[in-house]
Amino acid sequence: MSMQAQGMHGGVLVTGAAGFIGHSLIERLASEKSTNSEIVALDVREVAPSDRLANVTYVTGDIRDLSLKEIFERHSPRTVVHLASVVAVGGDPRRDWEIDVLGTKNVLLASLNAGVEHLVVTSSGAAYGYHADNPVPLHEDDPLRGNEDFPYARNKREVEEMLVEWRELYPDLAQTVFRPCTVLGPTTNNQITAMFERPVVMGLSGTATPFSLIADMDVVDALVQAVKRPKPGIYNLAGDGMLSLREIARLNHKPYVAIPPAILKSALWLLHALRLTELGPGNVKFIQYRPVLANDKLKSVFGFSPQHTATEVFERYRAGRAELVK
Repeated sequence: MSMQAQGMHGGVLVTGAAGFIGHSLIERLASEKSTNSEIVALDVREVAPSDRLANVTYVTGDIRDLSLKEIFERHSPRTVVHLASVVAVGGDPRRDWEIDVLGTKNVLLASLNAGVEHLVVTSSGAAYGYHADNPVPLHEDDPLRGNEDFPYARNKREVEEMLVEWRELYPDLAQTVFRPCTVLGPTTNNQITAMFERPVVMGLSGTATPFSLIADMDVVDALVQAVKRPKPGIYNLAGDGMLSLREIARLNHKPYVAIPPAILKSALWLLHALRLTELGPGNVKFIQYRPVLANDKLKSVFGFSPQHTATEVFERYRAGRAELVK
């Protein structure tokens, strides 16, 4: 059976299944299930019995644990969707690296051992790195330069370098790699949205701080398509258009103030020295040099067009925020 015809018939295992995207993906796969194939939801967090779907197998496990091999052997999925990763910036660098890099290596080893045919991985646009000379927009064949002094971007780059090696060594394990930009949904609450929700939105002089945005539901739709109609390859995952931080402030009815990068670097240096923040001067590039992602290949090769533009993604997020505070 070809991979195109295979779809979900061999079963699918999702890592990070209790997370922001993973939970929605499991719900979608379960609601559209049309065969007896197994859907396995794997996460380090145990899902309460009252929250479990009847036709999903829930497994509690850590992707860093060598017992992952036994879990994969037991369920023998043909498709693995690897979502488990660190999202928050500024955590424990060693732990983050173990989850992102060693965890992914463990997933690859377990997949190979269990005879998995298709691996879907969510990387990040951060793998391109935050650099003043990044092309605008970035395409999938542009070099990955995840910054050494920014653990999140470095880890994503290391993961993708490992995936390249595995594609060469084990071509029978097909890979679909998505590089999402900033993902927003109606209930998103993270270090990115914190920038949008401050009483005064603070940007940097000399840069527009452009944001590529994609709706959470578009990410889930792309993942479902990758499972059901596999088309291995590497794809940026971004909606059409982009929004500057000033435009985001205006849409969110917040005042916008731009300060020189040197002042923010000095402030972060002091706050970090006083142990009031995990962020340091190097994190300024996170705002200063935002990667802007092209989605041409996603549309023309993978055959998926996000439903929401960058502006629509933000308006949908804003509407969700308004509902939460009612």
